Amino acid sequence: MPYILEPEVAGGWGKGTIADTSCHPPVVSKLTYQFDGWSGDDLLTTFPCFIVSSTLAKLLAASRLSGFELASVEATKSDLFSELYPERELPNFEWLKITGSIGTADFALNQSHRLVVSNAAFAVISQTNLSQCEVTPC
Repeated sequence: MPYILEPEVAGGWGKGTIADTSCHPPVVSKLTYQFDGWSGDDLLTTFPCFIVSSTLAKLLAASRLSGFELASVEATKSDLFSELYPERELPNFEWLKITGSIGTADFALNQSHRLVVSNAAFAVISQTNLSQCEVTPC
C-alpha cells in the first residue's frame, strides 16, 4: 500500500534559489532552503521541493529504491531562526528530486503534487524522524 507524505515546512526558498515561476508547479533549477524553524524531522518540504537530512540521504543512497535523485542544496538560517534558536546547529541536507511515476517507482508525485511513496520507500524513510510529517495510506 503506498503512502502520501506531507512533510514539515520548516522554511522556504532562500536567496540563491533559481526557479521558473511562469508555470505550475514552478521548475526549480537551484535550491536554497532557508530555515525559519525546525522540529528535527529528516524529511522537509517547501513547494514544490523536498529536502532530506544527510542521515536519510545516506539510507536512500544505499537503498535500491527508484524514482528519485539526490542533489546539493544550500541550507541557510533566517534571522527569525537565529533569534529563536541561537544555539541550534543544522545538519547537512540534500535535495530529494522526485523523478518517478505513480505505480512504477518508489517515489512519485500525485496530481496534487504531494509525495507518494511505496511500502519499501516508507520502510526506509520511517527509520528516521518524521514526527511532523502527515502520513496517509492511499
